Amino acid sequence: MIPDLHDKLRLELIIESPALRRAEDILSEANVHGWTVLPAISGFDGRRRWSRGTDISTATDMVVLICVGDENILLPLLSKLHTLLKRHIGVLDIMKVQVLRDAEF
Repeated sequence: MIPDLHDKLRLELIIESPALRRAEDILSEANVHGWTVLPAISGFDGRRRWSRGTDISTATDMVVLICVGDENILLPLLSKLHTLLKRHIGVLDIMKVQVLRDAEF
C-alpha cells in the first residue's frame, strides 16, 4: 500500500554565500518551517567554469538553499528572492513535489 502523498513546492536557490543570510531572512520572515543549505562544488554559467575554493576568499563560493513548503507560503516569496538575485549571482527554480509527511512542511 502506498501512503498518502501531499502536494508541495520545492524551492532551490543557488546563490553566492555572502547573500545566504539575506535569503534565509526572507524565508524566516515568511514563517517557512525549515530549509537545508549545501555547498555548491562547481558549475558552469554559460561563459566560464567555476569551482569552490579556487579563490583567495570564500566570498565567491556558491551555496544551494533548498526548502519545501506550501504554495501559499512559497509563491509570495518570489518577488523578494527576485530582488535579491538582481544584486547577487544566483539561480532560482521551483518545482512541484509530493511528500510523505505533510506535518514536516
